[in-house]
Amino acid sequence: MLFHSYPAKLKIDYPKKLNRLTTLFRLLWITPILIVASALMATGGSTMIDESKDYMAVSGGGIVVGLFFATALMILFRQRYPRWWFDFNLELNRFLTRLNAYLLLLTDKYPSTTDEQSVPLDIKYPDAKKNLKRGMPIVKWLLALPHYVVLLFLCVGAVFATIFAWFAILFTGRYPRGLFNYVVGVLRWELRVNAYALLLITDKYPPFSLK
Repeated sequence: MLFHSYPAKLKIDYPKKLNRLTTLFRLLWITPILIVASALMATGGSTMIDESKDYMAVSGGGIVVGLFFATALMILFRQRYPRWWFDFNLELNRFLTRLNAYLLLLTDKYPSTTDEQSVPLDIKYPDAKKNLKRGMPIVKWLLALPHYVVLLFLCVGAVFATIFAWFAILFTGRYPRGLFNYVVGVLRWELRVNAYALLLITDKYPPFSLK
Protein backbone atom coordinates (compact mmCIF):
# COMPACT_ATOMS: atom_id res chain seq x y z
CA MET A 1 0.00 0.00 0.00
CA LEU A 2 1.00 3.63 -0.50
CA PHE A 3 1.93 4.36 3.13
CA HIS A 4 4.50 1.54 3.05
CA SER A 5 6.51 3.30 0.34
CA TYR A 6 5.84 6.90 1.32
CA PRO A 7 9.17 8.78 1.67
CA ALA A 8 8.38 10.13 5.17
CA LYS A 9 8.21 7.61 8.00
CA LEU A 10 7.75 7.85 11.77
CA LYS A 11 7.78 5.14 14.42
CA ILE A 12 7.64 5.74 18.17
CA ASP A 13 8.52 2.89 20.50
CA TYR A 14 5.75 1.97 22.92
CA PRO A 15 6.93 2.50 26.52
CA LYS A 16 6.28 -0.34 28.96
CA LYS A 17 6.33 1.98 31.96
CA LEU A 18 6.15 5.76 32.31
CA ASN A 19 7.28 8.00 35.15
CA ARG A 20 4.35 9.34 37.13
CA LEU A 21 6.22 12.34 38.55
CA THR A 22 7.51 13.72 35.22
CA THR A 23 4.09 13.05 33.70
CA LEU A 24 2.40 15.07 36.45
CA PHE A 25 4.67 18.08 35.84
CA ARG A 26 5.18 17.60 32.09
CA LEU A 27 4.15 21.14 31.14
CA LEU A 28 6.67 22.51 33.62
CA TRP A 29 9.55 20.24 32.58
CA ILE A 30 9.09 20.96 28.89
CA THR A 31 9.10 24.76 29.14
CA PRO A 32 12.87 25.33 28.56
CA ILE A 33 13.01 23.25 25.38
CA LEU A 34 9.74 24.81 24.17
CA ILE A 35 11.46 28.20 24.31
CA VAL A 36 14.24 26.84 22.10
CA ALA A 37 11.71 25.42 19.62
CA SER A 38 9.74 28.68 19.59
CA ALA A 39 12.88 30.58 18.62
CA LEU A 40 13.38 28.21 15.68
CA MET A 41 9.76 28.42 14.56
CA ALA A 42 9.43 32.22 14.85
CA THR A 43 7.98 33.88 11.79
CA GLY A 44 8.72 37.18 10.14
CA GLY A 45 11.84 38.69 8.63
CA SER A 46 13.09 38.40 5.06
CA THR A 47 14.76 35.78 2.92
CA MET A 48 17.60 36.31 0.47
CA ILE A 49 18.78 33.70 -2.02
CA ASP A 50 21.99 33.53 -4.00
CA GLU A 51 21.17 30.80 -6.53
CA SER A 52 24.73 30.49 -7.82
CA LYS A 53 25.91 29.28 -4.41
CA ASP A 54 22.65 27.79 -3.15
CA TYR A 55 22.89 30.26 -0.30
CA MET A 56 20.00 31.37 1.86
CA ALA A 57 19.95 33.91 4.67
CA VAL A 58 16.97 34.68 6.88
CA SER A 59 16.83 37.89 8.89
CA GLY A 60 14.58 38.59 11.82
CA GLY A 61 13.69 34.93 12.46
CA GLY A 62 11.50 32.69 10.37
CA ILE A 63 13.98 29.95 9.47
CA VAL A 64 11.22 27.44 8.72
CA VAL A 65 9.22 29.89 6.60
CA GLY A 66 12.37 31.04 4.85
CA LEU A 67 13.39 27.49 3.98
CA PHE A 68 9.95 26.74 2.56
CA PHE A 69 9.95 29.72 0.21
CA ALA A 70 13.59 29.26 -0.73
CA THR A 71 13.07 25.58 -1.54
CA ALA A 72 9.90 26.31 -3.51
CA LEU A 73 11.76 28.87 -5.61
CA MET A 74 14.69 26.52 -6.21
CA ILE A 75 12.37 23.74 -7.39
CA LEU A 76 10.31 26.13 -9.50
CA PHE A 77 13.18 27.88 -11.31
CA ARG A 78 16.10 25.43 -11.13
CA GLN A 79 14.49 22.09 -10.24
CA ARG A 80 17.01 21.60 -7.43
CA TYR A 81 16.74 20.77 -3.74
CA PRO A 82 20.03 21.71 -2.01
CA ARG A 83 21.15 18.83 0.19
CA TRP A 84 22.14 20.98 3.17
CA TRP A 85 18.70 22.62 3.21
CA PHE A 86 17.17 19.14 3.27
CA ASP A 87 19.52 17.98 6.05
CA PHE A 88 18.57 20.97 8.18
CA ASN A 89 14.86 20.35 7.61
CA LEU A 90 15.28 16.68 8.46
CA GLU A 91 17.08 17.30 11.75
CA LEU A 92 14.70 20.11 12.68
CA ASN A 93 11.68 17.87 12.12
CA ARG A 94 13.30 15.08 14.12
CA PHE A 95 13.84 17.47 17.00
CA LEU A 96 10.29 18.86 16.86
CA THR A 97 8.85 15.36 16.70
CA ARG A 98 10.84 14.34 19.79
CA LEU A 99 9.47 17.42 21.52
CA ASN A 100 5.89 16.60 20.52
CA ALA A 101 6.31 12.99 21.64
CA TYR A 102 7.46 14.19 25.07
CA LEU A 103 4.68 16.79 25.31
CA LEU A 104 2.06 14.21 24.36
CA LEU A 105 3.36 11.81 27.05
CA LEU A 106 4.48 9.22 24.48
CA THR A 107 7.93 9.03 26.06
CA ASP A 108 9.74 9.98 29.27
CA LYS A 109 12.95 10.86 27.44
CA TYR A 110 13.59 14.60 27.52
CA PRO A 111 13.82 15.90 23.93
CA SER A 112 17.40 15.80 22.70
CA THR A 113 18.63 18.29 20.12
CA THR A 114 20.85 15.60 18.55
CA ASP A 115 20.00 12.02 19.57
CA GLU A 116 17.24 9.99 17.92
CA GLN A 117 16.10 8.55 21.28
CA SER A 118 12.98 6.37 20.91
CA VAL A 119 11.44 8.49 18.13
CA PRO A 120 12.98 7.39 14.81
CA LEU A 121 11.90 9.64 11.94
CA ASP A 122 13.14 9.31 8.38
CA ILE A 123 12.57 11.44 5.29
CA LYS A 124 14.00 10.40 1.94
CA TYR A 125 16.12 12.94 0.08
CA PRO A 126 14.42 13.67 -3.26
CA ASP A 127 15.86 13.52 -6.76
CA ALA A 128 14.47 16.93 -7.70
CA LYS A 129 15.04 16.67 -11.46
CA LYS A 130 13.52 13.20 -11.67
CA ASN A 131 10.75 13.20 -9.06
CA LEU A 132 9.75 16.82 -8.36
CA LYS A 133 7.72 18.76 -10.90
CA ARG A 134 8.54 22.46 -11.20
CA GLY A 135 5.02 23.82 -10.76
CA MET A 136 3.88 21.61 -7.88
CA PRO A 137 5.10 23.89 -5.02
CA ILE A 138 2.58 26.48 -6.25
CA VAL A 139 -0.45 24.22 -5.81
CA LYS A 140 0.52 21.76 -3.07
CA TRP A 141 -0.85 23.95 -0.28
CA LEU A 142 -4.24 23.90 -2.04
CA LEU A 143 -4.18 20.17 -2.75
CA ALA A 144 -3.32 19.49 0.89
CA LEU A 145 -6.31 21.43 2.29
CA PRO A 146 -8.51 18.29 2.71
CA HIS A 147 -5.75 16.77 4.83
CA TYR A 148 -5.51 19.84 7.05
CA VAL A 149 -9.28 19.80 7.61
CA VAL A 150 -9.13 16.15 8.67
CA LEU A 151 -6.03 16.79 10.79
CA LEU A 152 -7.84 19.55 12.64
CA PHE A 153 -10.36 17.03 13.97
CA LEU A 154 -7.71 14.36 14.51
CA CYS A 155 -5.60 16.76 16.57
CA VAL A 156 -8.59 17.65 18.75
CA GLY A 157 -9.02 13.93 19.33
CA ALA A 158 -5.31 13.63 20.15
CA VAL A 159 -5.64 16.35 22.81
CA PHE A 160 -8.47 14.48 24.52
CA ALA A 161 -6.57 11.20 24.18
CA THR A 162 -3.54 12.80 25.86
CA ILE A 163 -5.64 14.15 28.73
CA PHE A 164 -7.14 10.71 29.30
CA ALA A 165 -3.68 9.12 29.03
CA TRP A 166 -2.33 11.62 31.60
CA PHE A 167 -4.77 10.31 34.20
CA ALA A 168 -4.14 6.71 33.17
CA ILE A 169 -0.37 7.15 33.59
CA LEU A 170 -0.75 8.79 36.99
CA PHE A 171 -2.79 5.84 38.25
CA THR A 172 -1.21 2.91 36.39
CA GLY A 173 2.11 4.14 35.01
CA ARG A 174 1.07 2.97 31.54
CA TYR A 175 -0.16 4.69 28.38
CA PRO A 176 -3.26 2.84 27.04
CA ARG A 177 -2.02 1.07 23.90
CA GLY A 178 -4.97 2.03 21.71
CA LEU A 179 -4.65 5.72 22.57
CA PHE A 180 -0.89 5.54 22.07
CA ASN A 181 -1.31 4.12 18.56
CA TYR A 182 -3.88 6.79 17.72
CA VAL A 183 -1.73 9.74 18.84
CA VAL A 184 1.34 8.34 17.05
CA GLY A 185 -0.82 7.85 13.97
CA VAL A 186 -1.86 11.51 14.04
CA LEU A 187 1.81 12.59 14.24
CA ARG A 188 2.62 10.24 11.35
CA TRP A 189 -0.23 11.63 9.25
CA GLU A 190 0.90 15.18 9.98
CA LEU A 191 4.48 14.32 9.01
CA ARG A 192 3.41 12.97 5.61
CA VAL A 193 1.32 16.04 4.87
CA ASN A 194 4.13 18.38 5.91
CA ALA A 195 6.62 16.39 3.81
CA TYR A 196 4.34 16.92 0.82
CA ALA A 197 3.11 20.49 1.27
CA LEU A 198 5.77 22.25 3.37
CA LEU A 199 9.05 20.35 3.06
CA LEU A 200 8.29 19.69 -0.63
CA ILE A 201 10.30 16.46 -0.68
CA THR A 202 7.76 14.47 -2.68
CA ASP A 203 4.96 14.87 -5.20
CA LYS A 204 3.23 11.70 -3.94
CA TYR A 205 -0.10 12.66 -2.43
CA PRO A 206 -0.24 11.67 1.26
CA PRO A 207 -2.52 8.75 2.16
CA PHE A 208 -5.48 9.28 4.46
CA SER A 209 -4.17 6.83 7.04
CA LEU A 210 -2.96 6.63 10.62
CA LYS A 211 -0.83 3.56 9.82
